[in-house]
Amino acid sequence: MTVYKFLPLAAASLLAACGGQRDSVAHDVAMAPADAFLAAVAAHCGKAFEGHIAVNEPKGTGPDPFDGKRLVMHVRGCDDASHTLRIPFHVGDDHSRTWVLGRTDTGLRLKHDHRHADGSPDAVTMYGGDSAPPGTAQRQSFPVDADSVAMFRKAGMEASVTNTWAMEIEPDKTFVYELTRPGGRRFQVVFDLAHPVALPPAPWGADTEPTNR
Repeated sequence: MTVYKFLPLAAASLLAACGGQRDSVAHDVAMAPADAFLAAVAAHCGKAFEGHIAVNEPKGTGPDPFDGKRLVMHVRGCDDASHTLRIPFHVGDDHSRTWVLGRTDTGLRLKHDHRHADGSPDAVTMYGGDSAPPGTAQRQSFPVDADSVAMFRKAGMEASVTNTWAMEIEPDKTFVYELTRPGGRRFQVVFDLAHPVALPPAPWGADTEPTNR
């Protein structure tokens, strides 16, 4: 995996400027933060990092699936052709979650791939949204999309129809995954990029996904 392949627009901007293609330049400049963010994450491909819950408000009344569990992210699947990253998020012995982060024509898209232990898709999977432009090279936010809203409503998950996810990166220092909702809900996990850890097991359903370890 070549990190620079996740930065296709920098050269395009220069060529467009030389050719006087002002509309193309404006588009490329607007997309630059998304490409820089994706490249910053891709630079950690093949490595795993441990995290901790920094914020979890308000606390629910029932058991929390994250309490007392080791949290590990693994920048595992890096597909140059589609400019897509697959990042399993391991919660203890639960290997069901993978973040899928990729380019679109207007920015980035975040999806959550949820699987059962046998690799089959969960009933609620591949939900997420497209980035709110332009974002920055350090932070991108993803308001819930219409397909995900419909999925949540069908599953009786009304609280999730106003989700906004976000990711932040300070290269070689920290990576942040965040979920917020109107009304005060905020969940945030912070990962230590300065100290890679041993690679976790493959995520459930890994035999059906591309991988560059």
